[in-house]
Amino acid sequence: MNVDLHSHSRQSDGALAPAEVAARAHANGVDWWALSDHDETSGLAEAAQAAQAHGLGFIPGVEVSVTFCQKTVHILGLNIQPDHPALQAGLAEIRRSRFTRAHQLDVLLADCGIAQAYAGALKYVENPDLISRVHFARHLLQEGHVKSLQQAFDRYLGEGKRAFVPTQWATLADAVAWILAAGGKAVIAHPGRYKYTPQQHDALFSAFKDLGGQGIEVITSSHTSAQYKQYARMALQYGFQASRGSDFHAPGIGRTELGRMPPLPDELTPVWLDWTQESL
Repeated sequence: MNVDLHSHSRQSDGALAPAEVAARAHANGVDWWALSDHDETSGLAEAAQAAQAHGLGFIPGVEVSVTFCQKTVHILGLNIQPDHPALQAGLAEIRRSRFTRAHQLDVLLADCGIAQAYAGALKYVENPDLISRVHFARHLLQEGHVKSLQQAFDRYLGEGKRAFVPTQWATLADAVAWILAAGGKAVIAHPGRYKYTPQQHDALFSAFKDLGGQGIEVITSSHTSAQYKQYARMALQYGFQASRGSDFHAPGIGRTELGRMPPLPDELTPVWLDWTQESL
């Protein structure tokens, strides 16, 4: 099966409506698909309806922002009950942090000679509660301040750059607890992106396992082929199930299209195994 359990719509920082992401997944031959917007579940009802219309298996998801060892980590909640009160209360608090960060970004970019960046970023936002650095990057690119989205992060928005705003997100314990309370599985998204020492990676995986986390993304667009093998070994070492997701945001942005990734290695247990078998 072609399974893609990590994608975004314009309800967070993607460029397409949830129904459009569903149509694209179907066109690309995806069999089971998850929408997993950042800290937001408002697109899931539309996504589920569109997936059903296309004959797609649908897994409701969310990507929760977490701070661990002073760095941002993303935890996917897959097969969640979207309206669970504890999950919704936690996500609402994270969104308030995003709003505060956006106004701090506006001040820092003004100090860099880029005025009214917040107003410009809002033009790319479907949901103002979910304004992100990507929206600021799109504004900087459109106005000619940078030549690419990546350059916006390299020059202004990335960690340690002139307009970077460190933010305290949810704790790992809280994020996993919200996901489990909502009936979902907690999965560490794209672990190869986190600039941790081996000891910090071990601390993350061990703490996540102890808290009830169940999986890690092994096949994802930001991993290299060497990292596919590395995190397959990590999944086996820590007893994690494995996930596969493109982290799709928009056509032509990112390394990988929806559903266009290698399969999971045979020795791994897919995080979706129980859900897909139940549907047969």
